[in-house]
Amino acid sequence: MEFALSLDQLRAVGEETRLRIVALLRHSDLTVSELVRCLDQLQPRVSRHLKILVSAGIVAPYQEGSWRFYRLASLPPWLATLIDELAGDDLEPDLRALQQIRAERAEKAQAYFAENAAAWDAVRRLHADDHIIERAMLDIAPATIDRFLDLGTGTGRMLTLFAERFDHGIGYDASPEMLAVARTNLDQAGLRSITLRRRDILKPDQVAAESADVVCFHHVLHFLAEPERAMAVAAEALSPGGSLIVADFAPHTREELRDEYAHRRLGFGSDEMVAYAREAGLELAHEKSVAPGTPGGLTSMIWRFDKSPSLIPIPHDGAVHA
Repeated sequence: MEFALSLDQLRAVGEETRLRIVALLRHSDLTVSELVRCLDQLQPRVSRHLKILVSAGIVAPYQEGSWRFYRLASLPPWLATLIDELAGDDLEPDLRALQQIRAERAEKAQAYFAENAAAWDAVRRLHADDHIIERAMLDIAPATIDRFLDLGTGTGRMLTLFAERFDHGIGYDASPEMLAVARTNLDQAGLRSITLRRRDILKPDQVAAESADVVCFHHVLHFLAEPERAMAVAAEALSPGGSLIVADFAPHTREELRDEYAHRRLGFGSDEMVAYAREAGLELAHEKSVAPGTPGGLTSMIWRFDKSPSLIPIPHDGAVHA
């Protein structure tokens, strides 16, 4: 069976366009239209090749509202090595196109953040009951924290919320407008033991490894095209035995949030978040659902993922604690 499966996979990638698709999907989940741009090919041709890759179990589609994404489902080590050896200068145009798409995503999000920085807390309250979410985050977080890192800090709300628990807080955000608002808010709260920095939270080299005991994402991941990369960066930033606290939306179908609020993802299912965490070396410790505070609002989810205090992974027993 393993031989037959490997042979099917080898046949599936044994064509130029399909090999290019797999190479691109190693960098990011993409829609058909984004793959069309990267490959500079017609949509029917790209869709046909995707169908072959899906049938071979290499690529998996998933639907999110009206957007259909594709991601790598299975890439055995031998196939990854083969692609690395074959992927050279011929793939450079594809990767440059992917970088352009990423830049456009970032520019759109940054424009939204700059425009809404001053009213960001009010905008966020349109979606969920912040008081209940924040209480739930505090309930599952450690009681005392040495170093607290807030990735995508926005207006600095999480730094203010957790200030009584940590000795030193750090907030990273890519938007200078957001950081200016955060600094004002922290100054008004009289908080001094906090460092704010402009950083791209998707780049590991901009976030120091093992630099925090608790890392936090507060309704940040749905803005990102590659939330799994952000989870991996957060895991690297955690000290052994540290905890990652994540609050974000449960899956929903509010398509208008893509254009009105620059949402890239329409929420996350628990299975998806747990898979991201495990891939990053983290284990689920707590999970809680928070119902919307107003009719038509969005349900939020809060997760705590822990990093093993040793180099030996802790087996997951399937237990979920609210």
